[in-house]
Amino acid sequence: MNFCFAYNARMDASTLKLFVEVMLRRNFTEVAKTERMAPSSVSRAIASLETELGTRLFQRSTRKLEPTEAGLRYFERIAPLLEELTEAGMMVADSVGRPEGTLRVSAPAVFGQMFLVPVVMELHNKYPDLTTELLLNDAYVDLVGERIDVAIRLGSLSDSSYIARRVRAIRYYICASPEYLKRHGAPATPQELAQHECLLFPRGEYSLSWLFRDVADNVEEVQIDGRCLITNSESIRQCALSGMGLALLPDWLVEPDIESGKLQTLFDDYEVTATDYDSAIWILQPSRAYVPLKAKVFVEHLLGRCSNAVG
Repeated sequence: MNFCFAYNARMDASTLKLFVEVMLRRNFTEVAKTERMAPSSVSRAIASLETELGTRLFQRSTRKLEPTEAGLRYFERIAPLLEELTEAGMMVADSVGRPEGTLRVSAPAVFGQMFLVPVVMELHNKYPDLTTELLLNDAYVDLVGERIDVAIRLGSLSDSSYIARRVRAIRYYICASPEYLKRHGAPATPQELAQHECLLFPRGEYSLSWLFRDVADNVEEVQIDGRCLITNSESIRQCALSGMGLALLPDWLVEPDIESGKLQTLFDDYEVTATDYDSAIWILQPSRAYVPLKAKVFVEHLLGRCSNAVG
C-alpha cells in the first residue's frame, strides 16, 4: 500500500482531533454535537483529510461508519501524538498559574445538582477563562471517548484503567417522615418491613430486597414491597418527606433532613444496603501522564465541599 503517515502543514491539529473523535465514536453526528459543529462540517473535514492523504479512512454507509485498514493504521500513529500535543498545550497554559480552557465533568444527576453545580459556580466566579461542561447523567460514560476530565461515581467501583480516588464511604439509612411513623408505627424488626409501604428504587435483582448486617457481621436479606417505584433518588426523598413510605437513601442526600427532624431513621444498629457494602464516592480521571490544572482545581473544590457537607 502506497500510504504515508507524514504530517502535512495543512493538516491542522483541529482536523486531526476530529479524525480521532470520529474513530472513537464512529458517528459524525455525535462528534458534531460534542464539538458544536454541523455534521456536514465534520464530514467535510474528514473528506478533506482523506484527499490530503490520498486514501480513504472510513467506509461510509447509511447505517454505519467503519474504519478502513489505512484509517486504523493512521489512528494508531496519530492518537498518541495528538495526546502528547494536547498535554503539551495544557502544560503551557497551566504555566500562567490559573485554570483556563474547557473542563468536562460527568456525574450522577442528583449528586451533581447538589455538589457539583455549586463548585462550578465558585470556579466561574473565580476563574473567568474557565469554561465548564457538566454532564449530569446516571449512566457510566467512557472518560476517554467522551473526553471527560473528571467523573464522579457512586457505589462500588469495578476494575478500570482510570485514576480513581476514594473520597469516602457511603452509608445508607432506612428513613421515614414522623407523619408516616405516627400513622403506621415503626417496624421493630427487619421482618416487619413486609407490613409497610416501601419506596422502591430499581437496582436490578436488588429492587425488591434490602440487606441487613448486624454487629456480628451476620447478613440477612429482607424482601420489601411497595406501590411506588421511582428511578430518581431525589424523587424518593420527596415522597418519603411527604409520608408516602419508608425509603433507603444515602447519607449525602438525607443527612440534613435527619438532623432537622424531617426524616427519622430506623434500624440504626444495622448496616443496610440494597446492593453491597462497598459503596463509596469516587473521583475518576483519565489515565494521563499530565493532569491539567483545571481538573486539579475542580477536584480540590469538590473535596472541600464534600467534606464540609457530608460526613
